Amino acid sequence: MIKYALGCAEGHRFDSWFPDSDAYEKQRKRGLVACPECGDIRVEKAIMAPAVVGGERGAVETPAEVLTDDRRRHARDMIVRLRREIEANTDDVGARFPEVARAIHQGDEPERAIRGRASLKEAKALIEDGVGVLPMPALADELN
Repeated sequence: MIKYALGCAEGHRFDSWFPDSDAYEKQRKRGLVACPECGDIRVEKAIMAPAVVGGERGAVETPAEVLTDDRRRHARDMIVRLRREIEANTDDVGARFPEVARAIHQGDEPERAIRGRASLKEAKALIEDGVGVLPMPALADELN
């Protein structure tokens, strides 16, 4: 079994389990993978870190594991601060992000910092067209 972090074209994030990667692709192509929030079948895999399972249950925590937890906590705090800064200094255009970003790039809208949602396909198209976009870091608990 494999667990994927997924996202629909409307920007909703969710997880789903599949027997293997081929099963996911076949189901997605047949329109059987849909967003549980809005029903959208335009679903793409989201970026996710692999989960590594190992070790014994109840094992004593070593200093290396404590360091990893401290690093994770520090990284999460940095992401939270970055996201707050982005949210405070940008206009949220929601699902219209690809359209508005392209209009700003072409000079059809006033230049300003924006944020919103785009599918992986839409983001790739913007980048290929020379529109400067960056993904906003997601927190692990937002992907569950």
